[in-house]
Amino acid sequence: MDYSENILGTIGNTPLVKLNATVKEIDALVLAKIETFNPGNSAKDRMAVKMIEDAEAQGLLKPGGTIIEGTSGNTGMGLALVAIIKGYKLICVISDKQSKEKMDILRAVGSEVIVCPTDVEADDPRSYYSVSKRLAAETPNSWYVNQYDNPSNSLAHYQSTGPEIWEQTDGKITHFVVGVGTGGTISGIGKYLKEKNPNIKVWGIDTYGSVFKKYHETGIFDENEIYSYITEGIGEDIIPKNVDFSVIDGFTKVTDKDGAIYTRKIAKEEGIFVGNSAGSAVKGLLQLKHHFKKDDVVVVLFHDHGSRYVGKMFNDNWMRERGFLDSEKVTALDLVEDRVNVPLLTVKTEELVWHAIERMRTNNISQLPVVDVNGFVGSVDESDLFKLYFNDKESTSTPIKKVMSKSFPIVKKNTSIDAISKLINRENSAVLVDLENGKYQIITKYDVIKSIH
Repeated sequence: MDYSENILGTIGNTPLVKLNATVKEIDALVLAKIETFNPGNSAKDRMAVKMIEDAEAQGLLKPGGTIIEGTSGNTGMGLALVAIIKGYKLICVISDKQSKEKMDILRAVGSEVIVCPTDVEADDPRSYYSVSKRLAAETPNSWYVNQYDNPSNSLAHYQSTGPEIWEQTDGKITHFVVGVGTGGTISGIGKYLKEKNPNIKVWGIDTYGSVFKKYHETGIFDENEIYSYITEGIGEDIIPKNVDFSVIDGFTKVTDKDGAIYTRKIAKEEGIFVGNSAGSAVKGLLQLKHHFKKDDVVVVLFHDHGSRYVGKMFNDNWMRERGFLDSEKVTALDLVEDRVNVPLLTVKTEELVWHAIERMRTNNISQLPVVDVNGFVGSVDESDLFKLYFNDKESTSTPIKKVMSKSFPIVKKNTSIDAISKLINRENSAVLVDLENGKYQIITKYDVIKSIH
């Protein structure tokens, strides 16, 4: 009979699959190492087992103990599987930018999940790095994993993933490409492959908002490069000890938008349902295509499963809200479709300035058309009223007709966005769209900007 003693025995020996449609621009053979075939659906299962086994051997993790780790979700899942089999408790500290699916999955396998804010410095007491360390110090019989600096992370890939790739390609691999987060995957695999053949090129995929690329190229840790980003699983605002820059030949950065779009492309064009870092990796491959020749064998590693991003990259509304889908808004009517039945806010010529100010404040708007019994006769803008008020406090009792500007242009509902954008300028802050049957709505600069992807 052929079976494993427990679920941990199924980790590793993941398949290598040829990519086709998504990499048709690349002449070389491109193979994906699909780590979602691990039981925890990610590459992190490998190093989770290794880190725990090494901690046990070193006496750092004792029976009945509590494992504590800051994770983007995948390492937490790997640790959870090992904790279940070996009888440990697990506390996962995760940042709030990670998908809800990741948090739900961790809770489903018995982990305690603590969520921390993303938009704080790494050394901020609220960061998931700091909270993890504090909990480890406060919790009796606990062990802080620290995958970023734990050498067992990289060693796991040196001992398992690297040899698998070498054997599966019959030693013909010429390039290895992978997203970089903790650095364990690229460093362990890269070290093994370069020991086998120093000519193999190892490329890291970084994201905007992360420090890896510039640090690798210049040795400068540039804090100005650090800002919040959407891409999950790659990039860092610290330099983990696991990143061995000596085995990395270069980095390329991929935008949040491109990473998200290519995550969906892999599913729709290759039938491979993988996560956000895989999308970034494939886009990075395309950015590096001039490095590959026809006879090259390029291996790209897909870290985790698409099920962890169903509410994000695989959700049209989520993608559209962030401008990651091509614009479907092409006319004036498209821009105001969510408020076609909402009455247009206006101010009358005889109303006082303070009425207009109050209407803008209450409704959180910046412009108002001015009307009289005959229709639109002018407009007022918050910046003009602001200047007016601070030049003369008594001006709030002035009728609008004495301070109003010219009327906003009126366009038909099928007017293109391009035409509308040309009408909005420094002198004219909005346009009105004629919805017919006596109904109008306003289009502002903000509405146009929202439609730009």
